[in-house]
Amino acid sequence: MTLVDRVAHRLKLRDLRLFDAVVRSRSMARAAAHLHLTQPAVSKAVSELEHILGVRLLERSRQGIEPTPHGLALLRSGVAIFDDLRQGVQEIEFLSDPTSGELRIGAIGPVIGGLLPIALDRISRRYPRIVFHVSMTGTTRDLRERNIDLLLGRVSAARNEEDIAREVLFDEPMSVAVGSRHRLARRRKVALSDLVDDLWTLPRHDTVIGEFIQELFQRTGLQIPPATIICNPIEMQHELLMTGRFMALIPRSVLRFSSRRGSITVLPVELPSDLVSRLSPLGILTLKKRTLSPVAQLFLRTIREIARTKRSQAA
Repeated sequence: MTLVDRVAHRLKLRDLRLFDAVVRSRSMARAAAHLHLTQPAVSKAVSELEHILGVRLLERSRQGIEPTPHGLALLRSGVAIFDDLRQGVQEIEFLSDPTSGELRIGAIGPVIGGLLPIALDRISRRYPRIVFHVSMTGTTRDLRERNIDLLLGRVSAARNEEDIAREVLFDEPMSVAVGSRHRLARRRKVALSDLVDDLWTLPRHDTVIGEFIQELFQRTGLQIPPATIICNPIEMQHELLMTGRFMALIPRSVLRFSSRRGSITVLPVELPSDLVSRLSPLGILTLKKRTLSPVAQLFLRTIREIARTKRSQAA
């Protein structure tokens, strides 16, 4: 009997769940308490797992129990197995009742503040029993760890991640925006140099938009305006703009999709085209070789349709 046959014959899903609990808690005792088992039972199960595979899976360190390279490999496989099982169960549920299901979405601020609510509202009106879990994230790590099913974020051509599939929805230029009550809201011609002494709300310097703003003012030979309020959430920037006192650089998709767009005015400030074009477009990121559930496919069809409609309206 080969190793694969022996493992397939003797390994059980509960063994993988138990091993995951031990690694996450870094303690046999804590894992046992979490699983409502005795510590000897957990220790015995890990020993049997190591015997089945013929390798050492755990070792002790000052920080507690740590997985060996063999243990990490098993842990990654376990995550994929349980994810496939979850996807399979969800597909069965969807086939039994196409009006229900769940989807876990990761999204960056500009998408949460613009495109995403429109898509979720459209789907929930037709399928009110579908549950969406939305988290603010801009990395692909959660995709790999199966914490989310798909990611709406920046699609950078410079990043070479062979396991990640990317689909561009639209370009993401920036605009200088103010509230409709701002003193400059009705101006037909405004230069960037006219704005350095105004009240600004800016993102942190270590973000994509923060770095863009720094380079923008450096390229034009201007000092970056001293931000009165530094914040990343688009929702907070919206609220500050609506006071009529502040200005901000806002992704144009937020201004295009947001329900508050009527209360925000884009100033006619010309920004360097070559700099603007270097901003990565927004799009969909998924994990390759991972089957998407019917609910995920429904969501993607909807968000593509909305993005396509908005692009044609803006053209």
